[in-house]
Amino acid sequence: MAKDSFLVGLIGAGVGPSLSPALHEREADRQGLRYLYRLIDIDALGVPPEAVGDLVRAARDLGYDGLNITHPCKQLVIGHLDALAPQAEALGAVNTVVFEDGRATGHNTDVTGFAASFARGLPDVPLERVVQLGAGGAGAAVAHAALTLGAERVTVVDALADRAAALAAALNRHFGEGRAAAAGPERLPALLAGADGVVHATPTGMAAHPGLPFPAGLLRPELWVAEVVYRPLETELLRTARALGCATLDGGGMAVFQAADAFRLFTGREPDSARMLADIAELAGGVAAPGQTSR
Repeated sequence: MAKDSFLVGLIGAGVGPSLSPALHEREADRQGLRYLYRLIDIDALGVPPEAVGDLVRAARDLGYDGLNITHPCKQLVIGHLDALAPQAEALGAVNTVVFEDGRATGHNTDVTGFAASFARGLPDVPLERVVQLGAGGAGAAVAHAALTLGAERVTVVDALADRAAALAAALNRHFGEGRAAAAGPERLPALLAGADGVVHATPTGMAAHPGLPFPAGLLRPELWVAEVVYRPLETELLRTARALGCATLDGGGMAVFQAADAFRLFTGREPDSARMLADIAELAGGVAAPGQTSR
């Protein structure tokens, strides 16, 4: 008999505003499942990101079916898992953990989520030169997705030089030498001046981290802008870029498609991503349909 009751959760910092519980539970309700999605906020618990291993073990012992993992634990969690799916291993980042037969297996649905959203929302933009801000867990996923989608070269910019260099080296190993490079923030003006588009994959712009990730003067109408942040759905970066006439992609589509892939891993059931896209547009109150380009 197919299982019809699930307990899952989300581990991360400041996850109170997350729409993941509503996205998962609404889809589960439509499929007639009993599905409880709990938030496990390390800030509220007063524990450091390094405690993610203890939290994963506790969830497994308490009978959870799986977990989503978000900032700043996507890389730290890897050492506490029994196995990694090939994509998570290649990325060096995990956003979904599935418990089965006492084992914890790490997956990454961020890369497939971003790729699906980008292909849907910015299908015809040039991809010769892409600049990406952020080399953390989400950054690793979206850089892999961009290169998979056909980007000729991705330059990863991060305030932590070692982190940017490590991601660029991993991308070159996976996709071939010369496909990725690393740079510091001081090079952003020159890089953006020659880029086709920019992918933003840092927490800046989230409800808890408002503001722009770089000066608005570096934007120009020919530059497309893709955002990973989805709460709020319209970040200051997207609002500024749209006002200039840039083609833009909000983070809602990535949030939905990664959630749909995680739902499939947790339940073995096929989610309806179109219904989930409508959900996030309603829940986040965005001005643009998630995953759609806006000019």
